[in-house]
Amino acid sequence: MIWKYLKEKRSWLLLLVVLQLLLLLVVYLDASIPLMPMLYIILLNLLVCTAFVFLRYPKETRFYRNMEAWDQTYDLGVLGEAESPFEKVVQEAVITQTECYRQETSVNFQLLESEKDDLLSWIHEVKTPLTAMQLMIERLPDETLQKQLMYEWLRVHHLLDQQLHQKRIPFMRNDLFIEKVKLEPVLNKEIRALKSWCIPKGIGFDVSLTAEEVLTDGKWLGFMLRQLLTNAVKYSEASDILILSSERDGHVVLTVEDFGRGINPKDLPRIFDKGFTSTSGRQEGAATGMGLYLTKQVAEPLGINIQVNSALGQGTVFTLIFPRENEFVKIEGM
Repeated sequence: MIWKYLKEKRSWLLLLVVLQLLLLLVVYLDASIPLMPMLYIILLNLLVCTAFVFLRYPKETRFYRNMEAWDQTYDLGVLGEAESPFEKVVQEAVITQTECYRQETSVNFQLLESEKDDLLSWIHEVKTPLTAMQLMIERLPDETLQKQLMYEWLRVHHLLDQQLHQKRIPFMRNDLFIEKVKLEPVLNKEIRALKSWCIPKGIGFDVSLTAEEVLTDGKWLGFMLRQLLTNAVKYSEASDILILSSERDGHVVLTVEDFGRGINPKDLPRIFDKGFTSTSGRQEGAATGMGLYLTKQVAEPLGINIQVNSALGQGTVFTLIFPRENEFVKIEGM
């Protein structure tokens, strides 16, 4: 900041230097004026000016140092009180602009809240005809047509489910209910929901749960497993999906392993990015790039660490590492 201050005052400093040079010029032109006393005067002027600059520096830069450290929030109290007329001009401009942004943000927030409520209401409304469609599809006499329609129905159902949870994620900390959750019922529910996809593709599930319980939120855990199992089924053919649980260093570890097409190594760092659909298989057009992104978003508030290992053409392993019980103190903010 000191260099910025000197740069700001450079015209005044140059004026002082020029004045001292003018005095030397007068001494040079007028031999009757003694040189040494004038040099003492010039030196004294320079010392006084230097001391004055450094004494004024903290006072004149206090307001601007506060502005430099300002985190661009709506709290203007951190700026302190403006003292000079120019500081007051800056402060008034910042206050006016901030108030405009505050009002605009408030309006936009209300619009977003209204849009979110309308969308959630619409999703819930759509679920009613979807349920009716499912019942009608199940009564179709043509099994081939029934399987095809059920496949497409399930795709629509999952897309709506993703959209519903995506809108809830920003507020999920208010909705968390941490308890001991049995893995088997949660997994069975999600596996049953995917049977219309699995049977035509010849996919089965091999479940072995050494650790039977985890400490988490059952509803959000079900959503995470839904995304992982959907991906495993989508990219596998005629193979089993292995689901294993165990305990490691006090943590419950749950793995979901498929033997499908795998993930390209160059795609691995980006699979949890929003909207990323991989560089292979783009012509399929079925991926939305939201499933793994939402899984990661849900895992963070729950304190679940997600790890992934994959080999192209051999399959993928997703590992969920659940936190210990004492680690939920941080999650719950106690």
